[in-house]
Amino acid sequence: MPFNKKHKRRMLYVIGTITVGFLLLTAFVFFLPLSIIDREFSEEVQEHQNQFLDTVMKVISWFGYMPNSPIIVLGTAFMFFLAKYKREAIFVVLTLISGLVSSLVKLLINRPRPSQSLVRILEKTQQQSFPSGHVLFYVTFFGFLTLLMYQLTAIPKYLRTIIAVASLLLIFSIPFSRIYLGAHWFTDVLGGLLLGLLCLSAVSYLYLKETDRYRGIQN
Repeated sequence: MPFNKKHKRRMLYVIGTITVGFLLLTAFVFFLPLSIIDREFSEEVQEHQNQFLDTVMKVISWFGYMPNSPIIVLGTAFMFFLAKYKREAIFVVLTLISGLVSSLVKLLINRPRPSQSLVRILEKTQQQSFPSGHVLFYVTFFGFLTLLMYQLTAIPKYLRTIIAVASLLLIFSIPFSRIYLGAHWFTDVLGGLLLGLLCLSAVSYLYLKETDRYRGIQN
């Protein structure tokens, strides 16, 4: 599907709205690092706890830990490269920018992680809390993977469907996983979602623009 001016205009409106939302949320977190909203949300998510759920939530978060995430990204890019999708492989690698963006914002906001006195912590983490790097990475990488499965119609439909559905499930479940495990507050995962959408939009825009340029040369 060609990426025309109408699509670009819509994307700019969406990106502008997301950017404003993220800036407002960042200001809220900076001036009010511990809100009632966050505490109430964590209590609701952690209310029903059992060993099975503990395991499921840990598995959902597994893909976002170091060194798992870069290995998964580079491994996926390598598979695209072997399948003769060289441009796609390059853009898959570009999704790693989400890690750099996450680290920079974490350092700027410097929000502490939820403490044991406030929530149940199943997995201890080291970096600052805002935004959630896991959510940012999942939205950027798995979101772009979903886009590729829509674009690359030469790949068998059943395989594209499996990959897209699995990617979307991970994207929608990771916010709850991070809160359930006691690693983040609600506003952390919301910040990761918004910032992830911005990173995904940037990578997707560049990819679609390059794809249109390549098709124009071919035609």
